[in-house]
This record gives sequence, C-alpha cells and structure tokens, in this order.
Amino acid sequence: MADRWALAPAEDGGVELAPLGPGGLPAGPVVREADLARAVRERPDVTRWVWRSTAEVYPRLLATGVRVERCYDVEDAETLLLGHEGRSGEPRSAAAALARLRGGPVPPDPPQRAAAPGAQSSLFDAQDTAVRLPLDDLLAVYAEQQRRHERAEHPARMRLLTAAESAGMLVAAEMNRSGLPWSADVHRAVLHDLLGERYAGGGEPRRLAELAEEVSAAFGRRVRPDLPADVVKAFAQAGIRIRSTRRWEIESLDHPAVKPLIEYKKLYRVWVAHGWSWLQDWVRDGRFRPEFLAHGTVTGRWVTNGGGALQIPKVIRRAVVADPGWRLVVADADQMEPRVLAAISRDPGLMEVAGRASDLYQAVSDRAFSGDRAQAKLAVLGAVYGQTSGDGLKNLAALRRRFPRAVAYVDDAAKAGEEGRLVRTWLGRTCPPAAGTGDGATEEAGIPVHSNGLVGSDGLVDSGGTVAGDDVSDDRQWVPGYASTNARARGRFARNFVVQGSAADWALLLLAALRQACAGMEAELVFFQHDEVIVHCPEGEAEAVVAAIREASDLAGRLTFGETPVRFPFTTAVVECYADAK
Repeated sequence: MADRWALAPAEDGGVELAPLGPGGLPAGPVVREADLARAVRERPDVTRWVWRSTAEVYPRLLATGVRVERCYDVEDAETLLLGHEGRSGEPRSAAAALARLRGGPVPPDPPQRAAAPGAQSSLFDAQDTAVRLPLDDLLAVYAEQQRRHERAEHPARMRLLTAAESAGMLVAAEMNRSGLPWSADVHRAVLHDLLGERYAGGGEPRRLAELAEEVSAAFGRRVRPDLPADVVKAFAQAGIRIRSTRRWEIESLDHPAVKPLIEYKKLYRVWVAHGWSWLQDWVRDGRFRPEFLAHGTVTGRWVTNGGGALQIPKVIRRAVVADPGWRLVVADADQMEPRVLAAISRDPGLMEVAGRASDLYQAVSDRAFSGDRAQAKLAVLGAVYGQTSGDGLKNLAALRRRFPRAVAYVDDAAKAGEEGRLVRTWLGRTCPPAAGTGDGATEEAGIPVHSNGLVGSDGLVDSGGTVAGDDVSDDRQWVPGYASTNARARGRFARNFVVQGSAADWALLLLAALRQACAGMEAELVFFQHDEVIVHCPEGEAEAVVAAIREASDLAGRLTFGETPVRFPFTTAVVECYADAK
C-alpha cells in the first residue's frame, strides 16, 4: 500500500480516496467509501494524508478516536505559496487555487466564523461555508503545488515549512479537542479574592465599585474609570494633560487618583476578560477549550479564535490545575529570539555564544559590554526590534563590532522592508510587500549581504506592532507594521519578522517532534504560545516528557537551520498548577 493517500469528503457524508505516487499523481484508482473515519482507520500504513483542510477533516476523525501521523493541508500550503510568490491577500481556498490553475474566475474566501464559547461545535463548522472539491480537482491543485514548491528560492526549505505548518494544524486540532485542564472552583475563589462579591444584574463587583468611588473622590466629582475619555477629561480639569490612560503615561503623575485608577484598570481587565461570564462560557467538564489557529499571524505565530487563551493573567493561571495523579510539564524556551538570530545570520561569534545552555545575555555582555548584562540584553533586543533612541545606537555599534554578521542580517531585512521588497524567514515564510509597491517588490530579502547601514527607529516595537514610548490616544487605529505606508515602521517590522518568523518556523518543528515523541504515551499537548508549551501527563510520565521536550528542541534546531552549534534550551517545570511554574 502507498504511504501517501489523498481524500476528499463527499456531499453525502462519504469520502473519495486515492493512493499517491511521485509528483502528487494518483498511483491507483479513486475509491469511494461511506464512512470517513473507517476509511482512515482501515489504512494504518498511510503515513501522510493529503486533504483540503485540516479544520474540515481532522476534528471529525478525532471525534471517533482516529489520529493520523502526518497530513498535507492544501489550503494552508496555498497560503504559504501565495505569500512566497508575492501574492499575499489573494483567495487561499482550494477552489480559488483550482480557478487560478484553470484560468477561471477566482471565488473569494468564505468569512472566518466566530468560535462558539465552551463548545466543540465551532470545530466542525468550517465545512459548512467552504467549497468542497471532488478528489480529481483537489489532486490537480496538489500536483501544481508540488511544482510551485520546486520553483521556490529554496525548494527543500519551502517543502519543510509546508510540512511543518501542516503538522502544526494537527497539533492545534488535537489541543482543541483535549482542552486545557481548568478548575472552575479555583477560578471562582480567585475572582472572589480579587473582586469581592458579585452584585445582582451583572454590575461591577464590590472591589471595582469601591475603587471607582476612590477615583471619583480623588477628582472631586463622579468619574467613570472604565471610560478613558472621562478619565482624560477629569485629569485635564485638574490641570494635567494626558493623551491616554495607559499605565506608562499615568503612573508617574502626582495625583491621588492614580493609584486607585491603576488598580481599577488591572482588576477591570480580569473581570471583563476572565471573569464569571468568561468562566461560564468557556469552561466545560474541567477543560478550557479555545480554538487554536496555527499560522494565525503574518509571522507564523499562533492565535486563538475566542477565549483569550494567549493572554491568561498569572493570577488566573492558578485555575489551570492538572487532573488527580497527573502533572503539567511547562516548558519555556530560553532566550529564543537571539538564538534564532545566531542560527539564521551564521555569525560565528554569536553562534558560539548561543551554543551554550547558559545565560546568552551574560555571555554577550562579557564579550562586548564589560559584563553589563542589562546593556547587552537591550543591545540584542534593540537589534531585533530596531531601537536607536537613547543609548540604543551606541549599544548597537558595540554589538556590531563583536557580532557584525548578526547585525547586518537584520539591517538588510529592515532596508528591504523600507524599500517595499519581500522579506523571508529562513524556511521561506514571506512578509507581504508594502501597499502600493511596484514591480520590483518581488525581490527577496532576509538573506545576509553584510551591509553596514543601520536602519533604525525611535522605539521598540512590541508584539502588537505599537512602539513603546509612542504617545498615542486609546482610540487611534493601529496598523500592522507590514501594512504600514511609513517606510520606517515597515523596516522595523521586517527587521523583527526575519527573527520572529524563523522562531515560529522552528517552534512548529518542535511541536511536530514533541507530538511524535508523545505518541506512545498518555501525555497530551494542551497549550502552546510562541516560546512556551504545556504537556498534561500522568505523574509517572513527567520525566520522559521533560526528556522528550529537550530532544525535540535539538531535532527542531537541526531540521530548521541545519547543523550549527546553536542550542535551544528549555526551562521546564513539573507542577500541579500552572501558576507555580514561574
């Protein structure tokens, strides 16, 4: 039996299947079976399934207890290939790919659905709005995608990226099914300790009401602390001009309203984002089940469709509790982004530093900053994020003297971003071209050419794309860096993209390797964000899971970046409660 098969669910609930040979071509006749899960279960020797969409097929298999080893997600591959070809934003569905292949009108993508809180139903809704393709049409798209991979700048890397993305889709679906262990009783106790009693009618709980009264008393009139415009106006009447109510702007003000206002804002976010209503909506049968979306951002970082799983406050993490007799293995990658920079830039000095499991920033400080770790960290992160204000330019110059290829790598990416050219991660994930760029926008960037020019900015870009230190109002519309018409903003984004995006590529291969290592255990991956992974396992498997994470990290490093001395160590904690991990 062939080790690679394609399948396409049929309108009547059945499924079409065919074995595949070289080049994605059928190696046997198309067969039709009445039951999807049975068709897959009866072919245990198949190591990779080709299908239109993991979101369409895999939740149905998981619901019957069927898991697959690998898959190829045609629509996810289409997204990556369109980006690599400088065509980001074009419809990514298999139906759209088929239309482009045959020269017909290209249908738009269906709108993204909203997640249903606390329910598995959202995981099965993708097929309701998507256009199904007969298997013959799906195979035509798949075969053309194989040819497009061969035309990529680095075909082997691009194929690896596509395989990693498809593996990530499997992991996401399995985590959606498993859910994160969650104690509703602990959550309620935490909310009571923080917020006090709930009032009838859904009004603010006691502690928020008390803080609101303190804020009003400090201003000498009724002020709504949940309304930024009201707070800005109250400060103005007190002779203090502010442009927003963000903490960094108000915490240094000399006014009695500041302390209760900051406390109110902190607790208000908990109440709104993870309060009693959230608990009722999202936690069922001891599990929090958000919908993880792999490849949810331009950089490849994951997002969730509802539930705020990637913004769980530390105090609420006390509710994430392992089942009796089980443990949570919480693993954080240590200083991941500078290690990735070492691997992609091939800077000999930085690779040597990143080849140790010890503190990377301390090692950099010993080489370039007279042992000042804080300055070394600012310099490394400034190179990645584009800080040239204050001491940033001086720190960057010191970093460039000791690690010239590393700094040149991100400088080149920033310059390409400013000029509107495509910027790629190590494996080939591509940042969209700037809006309005001309025919030259398809020139590739992200490969080091050792330029000496520094393309900088006035501040550090955070993960949301805003600039730390910018004085912006709360109602100002945010534009992502890659879409900005401001050349410097796009340069900052591109500088970070080549590092952060390559880190996301590595993380996908880490997840794939860890999933494979845990296949023979009861352990299950239950959470992932950027540089952190949580595995829920029986206490007796915890030691093996810790070892599996370490081995998966090493393997992912070799697969992603080739043989380099760079290491990607993890700090792991085996705990019963997530909040105890760090």
